[in-house]
Amino acid sequence: MTTTIQNFPEVGEIVVATVTRIVDQGAYVALDEYNNVQGFLHVSEIATGWIRNVAKFLKVGEKKVLLVKRVDPRRSEIDLSLKQVSSDQKKKKLLEIKRGEKEEALIENLKSRISLSESEMGKLENVLVEKFGSVYDAFSEVSTKGISVLDNLNISPKALTIIAELGSKIQVPHVEIRGIFELTCNKSNGIEIIKHALIDSTANKKEISITYIGAPKYRITLTAPNFKEAEKELKPIISSVQDAIEKKGGTFKFTREESKKTREG
Repeated sequence: MTTTIQNFPEVGEIVVATVTRIVDQGAYVALDEYNNVQGFLHVSEIATGWIRNVAKFLKVGEKKVLLVKRVDPRRSEIDLSLKQVSSDQKKKKLLEIKRGEKEEALIENLKSRISLSESEMGKLENVLVEKFGSVYDAFSEVSTKGISVLDNLNISPKALTIIAELGSKIQVPHVEIRGIFELTCNKSNGIEIIKHALIDSTANKKEISITYIGAPKYRITLTAPNFKEAEKELKPIISSVQDAIEKKGGTFKFTREESKKTREG
């Protein structure tokens, strides 16, 4: 005889659940991450205000991101809330689920292509998790920084080749900010002064490009993981270019263009 120990979520945890049955008082759901253990979503926790018909808000088979309000493992009771989940919590949870699914696919792909046993794959996963926090984050780092991030981790050359290939297919979310420099310098070597001001300010920065639009305009494009880091990177560049041009008696103007954000894919 085998005894199955059912895991339960913790109060305050954000979970994903599938609606299984709708009743007048609310809806019964199955928690996807907890072996489909049943929970209950009371009508008062579905939305603000009075709800006449639960079926107008929920459909059987529909997945919802919910907040765990109460857990009683002895009676297998879990009370949940939909209305108390913020949009940020919902986005974060769905991204977590999406990454988990991608991680499983990456692991299966890697295991099949290099013929690793369960034990060998487990060891490789442990190495990646210890270094990067998760297998998915390891592949993301490979995608953005190259396979050299796995140096000194004692991973076989064949595994490294496959990881590099799979990592290159991951689209890591990033932002792109752009702006226009309008630069003039009337000295005889004014073009060289402008050229060096732009080159020197962006030296050794891989995620930045400068393109010539037409005198006196030059576009700078900068990519980073998020807007905060992008702005932090851009600010000293603008100051550097301005100082270099104005010290030579030139004129400086910078205009921001529309920013872009690329989602994870």
